[in-house]
Amino acid sequence: MTSSSTSPPASSGSHAGHRPLRRLTARGRDEAHRVASPLELFFDLCFVVAIAQAGVQLVHAVVEGHAGEGILNYAMIFFAIWWAWMNFTWFASAYDNDDALYRVVTLVQIAGVLVLAAGVSRAFVEHEFLVVWLGYVIMRLAMTAQWLRVARSTEGAERTMALRYAGGVLLCQIGWLGLLVLPEGGRPWVFLVMALVELGVPLYAEKAHPTSWHPHHIAERYGLFTIIVLGETIAAATVAVKSGVDENDALGTLLPVAAGGLLIIFAAWWIYFVVPIHGHLRSNRQSFLWGYGHYLIFASAAAIGAGLEVAVEQAVGKAHISTLAASAAVTLPTALYLLTVWVLHSRFYKVGIAQQLVLPTTALLVIVCTFLGDWAVFAAGLVSALAVVTGVTLTARMVARERGASGADGSSGDRASAPVA
Repeated sequence: MTSSSTSPPASSGSHAGHRPLRRLTARGRDEAHRVASPLELFFDLCFVVAIAQAGVQLVHAVVEGHAGEGILNYAMIFFAIWWAWMNFTWFASAYDNDDALYRVVTLVQIAGVLVLAAGVSRAFVEHEFLVVWLGYVIMRLAMTAQWLRVARSTEGAERTMALRYAGGVLLCQIGWLGLLVLPEGGRPWVFLVMALVELGVPLYAEKAHPTSWHPHHIAERYGLFTIIVLGETIAAATVAVKSGVDENDALGTLLPVAAGGLLIIFAAWWIYFVVPIHGHLRSNRQSFLWGYGHYLIFASAAAIGAGLEVAVEQAVGKAHISTLAASAAVTLPTALYLLTVWVLHSRFYKVGIAQQLVLPTTALLVIVCTFLGDWAVFAAGLVSALAVVTGVTLTARMVARERGASGADGSSGDRASAPVA
C-alpha cells in the first residue's frame, strides 16, 4: 500500500487542477494509480482518538463488572464513529477533487469527531449523549455540504442521488435527537431504529445512479484504517502492561498476556491483508455487504485491545472480575474478528474444504482457550499464530501440486496465485 496523494485529472486546461475552487464531479472508477491522500490519512488518525476513548470506557465498564452495559454503550458509540468515517470514505473515493473548500469541509468533519471523542466518557458513565450528538451534527452537516456541492455540479440521475444523500443525512440527524429527549430505557431502541435507517440511506440514494467509488482505493482505505485500529490496540495493551509492571512489579504474571496479545494482533494483521480484496468489489451489492460488515471487524479489533487491558488489570488484582471473564474479554472479540474476516474476506480466495475451515476452526479453538485460566490469552495467541502457519502450509502445498501437474503434462499455464494463508 502507498499513501501518496493523487489528485483527480484536470477537466479543463492544464491549470484547472490548481484552481482553489473546482466543480465537485465524479472521479473515474478505472482511474489508474488511485491511492489514499494525506488528508484521508490525517482523517483516519483523528478518528482513532474517538476509538481510543471508546476502548478506555469499555475497559472501565468490564473491570467494574458492568460488561453488558459497557458492551451496549461501546456498540452504540462505535457505530457513530464508524458510520461517520465510512460516509466520508466512500464519498471521497468517488468525489475527492482536493480543492480548498473540500479540504476545509473535511477538516470541519475532523473537528466534529474530536468533539464526539470528548463526549464519549460522559455517554458511557452518565448516559448523556449531548456532546456526542453535537460532534455528530458537525460531521454530518459537513457531509451534507459536500453532497450539496455534488448536486450543484451535476445533473440528472446523479444530481438526484446527491440530493437524496443530503436529505437522508439531515433527516437521520434529526432522528438521533431521540437519544437526548427520550427516557434512558428507550435509547437502545432509538439507536437500533436509527442505525437501520442510516444503513438504508445509501441503498435508497443509489437506486438509480451508483457512485463511482474506486475498488482499489476503497480496499486500501479500509486496510489503512484496520492498521490504525490494530496499532491502537497494540498501544493500549502496551500501556496497560507498562502500568502493571511499574505499579505491581508483575512482569512474570503479565508476560503470558503480553506475548499472547502480541501473537493475536500479528495474526489479525496477517489474516486480513493476505487477500487482494479489491478484486471482489465489483458491484454495489458486494461492496455494501463488505463495507457494512467491517463494523464488526473494526469494533472487534479495537475491542481486542480493550480486552488485553482488562486481562492485565485482572492479572495484577485491580479488576473485580474472575479470570474467566477477563479471558473472555480477549478471546470473544478475537473469535468474532476471525469469523468476520473469513466471511467478508478470506472465503472468496480459499480453495478446498481444508483452507475454508482454517479460520472458523481457529475461532472455535480461541473460544475454548477462554477456559484455560491464567494461560488463556497466551493459548489464544498460539492458536491464532498456528492458523497463519496452517494457512501458509496449505497454500504452499496447493501451489506445489499445481506446478507439478503443469510440469507433468508439459503445459505452461498460469502459475497458481492463491494468497498465502
